[in-house]
Amino acid sequence: MSIAAKLAALPGQCSLCHDWGRGALCTACRALVAVRPRCRRCAIAVPAGQALCGACVREPPPFEHTVATLDYVAPWDGLIRHFKFHGQAELAMPLAGLLRDALARAGIDATTADRVLPAPLSDTRLRERGFNQSWEIARRLGPRADPALLLRIRDTPHQADLPLERRAANVRGAFAVEPLRRSELEGRSIALVDDVLTTGATAAEMARTLLEAGAARVQLWVLARTPAPGSA
Repeated sequence: MSIAAKLAALPGQCSLCHDWGRGALCTACRALVAVRPRCRRCAIAVPAGQALCGACVREPPPFEHTVATLDYVAPWDGLIRHFKFHGQAELAMPLAGLLRDALARAGIDATTADRVLPAPLSDTRLRERGFNQSWEIARRLGPRADPALLLRIRDTPHQADLPLERRAANVRGAFAVEPLRRSELEGRSIALVDDVLTTGATAAEMARTLLEAGAARVQLWVLARTPAPGSA
């Protein structure tokens, strides 16, 4: 048994309900994940039987498929914020497990992507947080995770601090492919991993960067999807 497996088997408090059990997220809390119909392109909740939301019909994003584990609402939003902003890297393993479950429900094997790339952080943001939360998730999804192929070349203000209509401009030109490794993308299927999808502006910019560098297709795997306004 690996060290990680031994640690997971030890008694501990659930990070969500604080009850005592096994691992950082108890079985009861895992069962709280709401499985709902989602738009295939952007993962916003849609009525049962509807493949795409109206926005994706009118203007499809450059990523062709999104898998989202859960809605970015209580209590999950607080858990993700603690993971992301309060140095609780130990939450990466149970959160990656939830994402792996969501991929399985969508019929996706994480090992089928040619590359699994985390949303990169700027050097400044990485120093602030101490780790890249997207990489901590991505590297637990299989051996094809790669933290150095997609780069963040421009620091930008936090997307959450900006009005929705300014977010696309905020991240324009913020990403690049490692120049000496562009050939690795040619004709490849790429999965991007991020923690939260809101407007999709950051994900769209990353996807465009990869497609322009030669990737054949890009899909998006995220922990949480922000619900449409007025739907939560």
